[in-house]
Amino acid sequence: MTNSQLVVCTVALLYPGLMLIDYGHFQYNCVSLGFALWGVIGLCKGHDLLGSLAFVLALNYKQMELYHAVPFFCYLLGKCISHFRKNYHEGMVKFVKLSAVVLASFCICWFPFLQSREQLTQVLHRLFPFARGLFEDKVANVWCSLSLVVKFKQILSISALTKICLTTTLLLIIPSSLDLLFRPSIPKFKLALVNSSLIFFLFSFQVHEKSILLAALPVLLLLPENFFACIWFLLISTFSMLPLLVNDGLTIAFLASTLLFYLLCDILTCVEFQQSVNRCNQNITRLKFFLEKQSQMLFAAFIVSITGMVILTFVLLAIRPPERYPDLFPVIVSAYSCAHFLMFLVYFHWCQLTISPSSFLSSSNDRTESIQDNLSVKRQHKKLKSN
Repeated sequence: MTNSQLVVCTVALLYPGLMLIDYGHFQYNCVSLGFALWGVIGLCKGHDLLGSLAFVLALNYKQMELYHAVPFFCYLLGKCISHFRKNYHEGMVKFVKLSAVVLASFCICWFPFLQSREQLTQVLHRLFPFARGLFEDKVANVWCSLSLVVKFKQILSISALTKICLTTTLLLIIPSSLDLLFRPSIPKFKLALVNSSLIFFLFSFQVHEKSILLAALPVLLLLPENFFACIWFLLISTFSMLPLLVNDGLTIAFLASTLLFYLLCDILTCVEFQQSVNRCNQNITRLKFFLEKQSQMLFAAFIVSITGMVILTFVLLAIRPPERYPDLFPVIVSAYSCAHFLMFLVYFHWCQLTISPSSFLSSSNDRTESIQDNLSVKRQHKKLKSN
């Protein structure tokens, strides 16, 4: 394992959101996310059949993996279309194989429930509990934030809200999906996973606070390509679950794990900016051009964002809200996080739609080299000091 891979793995394993939810809130998302990760790895390595099988297992373990389903479908279908254009027979064989694996896997998973219509209906009802409402508690999505002004639950029926959420989600996911369908590549696939999961989290029906982990997983996969933006997102995603974690008695665990995560990433974030500026004249890409020209403004925005997180955390933990508005501070935390997620949604769409796969790959290679160069420089400094 190279030094850069070790750094990325360490950051990913210390991500507080997944640890706190799985081992504090006791919702074992690691199983479905693990299967989804194996699915992504399979596709990245060219093992599309194994990747499809792994994702089917993830989806059948937890229905929230629907957040990732559209990118998987568009990427695999896009590859089949590309094979059709080059060789019709080869493309058809690939399509049939993928269809057979997916359908057979679904049939095996659902076979125990297909023997009784009543049992099947009960399972579907539990998988999609529309009666539970538009969102859970104070989740950091658009509908919860807008409910401060418009009381959707009071003026619209569940049926109407479901249709609005479905229409909005499908319309917003179209640009990313079409881009991936007609220009399939692994860099675009990983970005599409982020965009799809963020759109579902922000605009779909019946969203939980912990569903942001479905967006955090593909963001973790983008760490080698865009370390700074991904770290920023991971910090915000953990912060967005603060009201839930406080209710679960995980305040100290949240503060300790988040602080440790931030301190670890702070050094690496500074390295990211310095290396991107120093190397901007070599194989420059749009992303590097953006970082080189806007680094000071972007870092200032990051500091303001983190400062806001610290202030809101203190307010939520130390100040009693007005009796008339007992949920005031959790709502502010949710709205603050939602604004960040909308910003990241625009940014990651910009990455997917404007950065070509070749330039993104070269950016990834340069990022890897920058970490290796920095670590080698540190080792040289230590040798000089010891001498």
